[in-house]
Amino acid sequence: KKKTVSFSSMPNDRKINSTAACISLMLEGCELKKVRSNSRMYSRFFVLDADMRSVRWEPSKKDSEKAKIEIKSVKEVRVGKKTPVLRSNGLSDQFPDECAFSIIYGDNYESLDLVASSADVVSAWVMGLRYLVSYGKHSPETPGTGHPSLRTSWISSVFDLADLDKSGLIPVSRAVQLIKALNPGMKTSTIELKFKELQKASERPGTEVACDLFVEAYCELCTRPEIFFLLVQFSSNKEYLGVKDLLMFLEVEQGMEGVTEEKCLEIVGKYEPSKEGREKGYLAIDGFTRYLLSADCSIFDPQHRKVCQDMAQPLSHYYISSAHSACLLEDNFWGRSDISGYISALGLGCRSIELVLWDGPEGEPVVYTSPSAASCVPFRAVVGLIDQHAFTASAYPLILCLVVRCSAPQQRLAAQCLRKTLGEKLYLEPPNPVASYLPSPEQLKGRILIKGKKLPPSCEDSEGEVSDEEEGWELARRLGQEDREAPEGGGPRRVRLSRELSELVSLCQAVPFQDFESSRRGQRYWEMCSFSEVEAGRFANECPAELVSYNKRFLSRIYPSPMRIDASNMNPQDFWKCGCQMVAMNYQTPGLMMDLNAGWFRQNGACGYVLRPAIMREEVSYFSANAKDSLPGVPAQLLHLKVISGQNLPKPKGSGAKGEVVEPYVCAEIHGIPADCAEHRTKTALQSGDNPIFDESLEFQINLPELAVLRFVVLDDDYIGDEFIAQYTIPFECLQPGYRHVPLQSLAGEPLPHATLFVHVAITDRRGGGKGHRRGLAGRRGRRVREYTSTKATGIKAIDEVFRTATQPLREATDLRENVQNALVSFKELCGLTPAANMKQCILTVSTWLLHSDSTLSVTLNLAEQYPPMEAQGPIPDLLRKVLTAYETMIQTSRTLIESADVVYGKLIQAQQAGMDFHKELHRIEAKEGLRGRKLQKALESFAWNITVLKGQADLLKHAKAEALDNLWQIHNAGQSCGIGRNGSASPELSRLRAPLEPIPE
Repeated sequence: KKKTVSFSSMPNDRKINSTAACISLMLEGCELKKVRSNSRMYSRFFVLDADMRSVRWEPSKKDSEKAKIEIKSVKEVRVGKKTPVLRSNGLSDQFPDECAFSIIYGDNYESLDLVASSADVVSAWVMGLRYLVSYGKHSPETPGTGHPSLRTSWISSVFDLADLDKSGLIPVSRAVQLIKALNPGMKTSTIELKFKELQKASERPGTEVACDLFVEAYCELCTRPEIFFLLVQFSSNKEYLGVKDLLMFLEVEQGMEGVTEEKCLEIVGKYEPSKEGREKGYLAIDGFTRYLLSADCSIFDPQHRKVCQDMAQPLSHYYISSAHSACLLEDNFWGRSDISGYISALGLGCRSIELVLWDGPEGEPVVYTSPSAASCVPFRAVVGLIDQHAFTASAYPLILCLVVRCSAPQQRLAAQCLRKTLGEKLYLEPPNPVASYLPSPEQLKGRILIKGKKLPPSCEDSEGEVSDEEEGWELARRLGQEDREAPEGGGPRRVRLSRELSELVSLCQAVPFQDFESSRRGQRYWEMCSFSEVEAGRFANECPAELVSYNKRFLSRIYPSPMRIDASNMNPQDFWKCGCQMVAMNYQTPGLMMDLNAGWFRQNGACGYVLRPAIMREEVSYFSANAKDSLPGVPAQLLHLKVISGQNLPKPKGSGAKGEVVEPYVCAEIHGIPADCAEHRTKTALQSGDNPIFDESLEFQINLPELAVLRFVVLDDDYIGDEFIAQYTIPFECLQPGYRHVPLQSLAGEPLPHATLFVHVAITDRRGGGKGHRRGLAGRRGRRVREYTSTKATGIKAIDEVFRTATQPLREATDLRENVQNALVSFKELCGLTPAANMKQCILTVSTWLLHSDSTLSVTLNLAEQYPPMEAQGPIPDLLRKVLTAYETMIQTSRTLIESADVVYGKLIQAQQAGMDFHKELHRIEAKEGLRGRKLQKALESFAWNITVLKGQADLLKHAKAEALDNLWQIHNAGQSCGIGRNGSASPELSRLRAPLEPIPE
């Protein structure tokens, strides 16, 4: 079973969409490059014999009887550079992975390594060979001969229903409507053209079509070759997926756990169009295509469609979806006077809305919706709207950010309006003075918090003066209402504040920011600061660690620079990476930044709150937002992304000059911490119509997965300037592995009907603790120097002695994990699989070789043992001996890891807890040791680094043990299902060990 599907447009418009077409191409023969072990390539003409028993090539110095491979001797057909010869350094960059394939044959498991001119030629040969290996010389069924296939019967039955007068003919217009109904995204013009072509070819012009022509048109239009090849890889009979085939596909390829035959029958019942298929439990190509396109097979993990994160943490531990000037529909200069933008923002899960209050002409406060004196809305109308829609999309707290620009009498009216309209929803309880952190979103469910200024306790009058905020003055200047009594000497502005409005502020008291040291010493947890984009950007660049530390206890709100007069958006990732919770976005302005914001807040049931990464929440942790490589204690991951094809891509807006031609390419972008930001693009699909084939593999290293976002952008390649077609943005943590369709969206974030990308997603842990390196270079692996994560000296003897006890456990933990990783990759490579493959695929591959072996060789897995040995009887070829040795190494390293992990884990946690015992006394110890200035800063950084490293490495070891146990479970499971296991059922002990792991307490 293979991970790779390869197909791209045939050079001569020939469409390979059936096994018969593949074998037809092989019988005609074509030129392929034969790769020798000395890395030289020779062009040869390869052809399938007429009796379909062997593949020959010419010219050859060998006897014609030797320049051939018998089909019955073929053990396996591999796609891509999956043999030592094709992986060798001399060839790795000469041709793309999808243009290579290998035939493993003979009792000695020799490999014939070949390179084709294009990926579609590879696909045709690979599929044809796999069919012949499974079925010998029995020719695949072609439409119109012998017993009709499941699919042909179904399409014919659709035709019969439309043939109302049973004449055997239906009007072309009705035939077009039928096919369009079965494939909603397809253009009418495409279907009409196909019927004209077929009518002309069969010399049957006219306004009606017969059943055979309808079947042929449907098969040619509605067979997606890349999905057909995928079905053939998993199908036992190469025409449809039986229940066991589907179960194998879901478990092995899609990464689904606990799949039952009942679940598979449910999928068949839901998606298979033919009645016969549903009754027999068969999923043919049309049902399989429907399933892959369905929400059940979405790239977005369904667990994240509902609230799935811990909502009991303090409010400051979450990113909060925030709007700036949410009511504007267009931009700051030309925005229309309309308040429906508030409804829209709240409907998207926005949990923080800004309201700037001004004196109204009729004695009550107003909110301006654009810099035009005429475009104001009464404050009570806005509050009424908020009351109505505050909790329609999310039950979690809504924060109203009040910027007061009105007189004290109108402030009193505003306060009365808020109390009267919002009633019990308003949160008015005073902060708990003995607490250290804000309440949680769970505790504040259904409540509305007011963020604003508060009168000092010393003020006993009905109103008083408070310092003003910078935000809102830009609009004041444009409205000509700027305070003409600005203080001399450039000090902070002062404004009058009424007691009634002050009393509404409880947990979100706005205070001016002085510096991080003052905040650390004097700021109370219910006080929060607002930063302009420019000021916050300076802190993010110059002192990111201090900003991260500040945001652990306090809320911070970032608002756009007043220079953004076009209501453009800042990049929220620039501030999320430093832990800033509320990055105020102009919801009315579409584009990359709003895509990132909308995509990001989709991951927790779109409730407007996303839990920040643990490394940003823990009281003692080392995190550098501008890190250029992997972070201490955070497992870096590799994203293997294959962009296979696009479906029903619309034309770019306003691109009439190019006519109907769209030449798209796909950009995959990672947004996150600077070390993760990257972009790769596919080649352009030329003259491809609406359904281009890209067939390109991209790889990304993700150092902080919890903060990474993947964005797909489809662009039209044009010499004047590439035009936007579609996009989709998804948090890395929400990606589902396997073959998935990406539902594309417009620039404004609206779904584009039937427009998708078909991709394959695989995620693996990056090996090693240092910089990323290329995998699969077996010759180099042994020479790589292993890098160990170590603790750093703080300069305080007692503390350093505690951390020194962890030096050996840290090395042991790295060795245990790395040894297993290296052994796993070696075993997968010898099985001809990528590092992204799972253990089940490895065992199934070995069992497939044995099925196609004529010799007395047999290999069994002894499932009676917890660590099942792989035992061979009979003559063992060299390749299989290497596979058995690699398997044994993997089992032994896994056993060592599983049996040693708990002890090493205990030592790491013990050292971490001993270090934490010093934490409360840290400042006293520092003073005693006389540390100050740079030395003090260094000591604090080293202490946080050590705590983070110890907890992180303990975490990694715990997860590595869980993965090793999971691999053993997969070996038991695969051994049973493919028939090479003996002595029993999957170990009950393993099932128990695979229980979910408890998270390590913060």
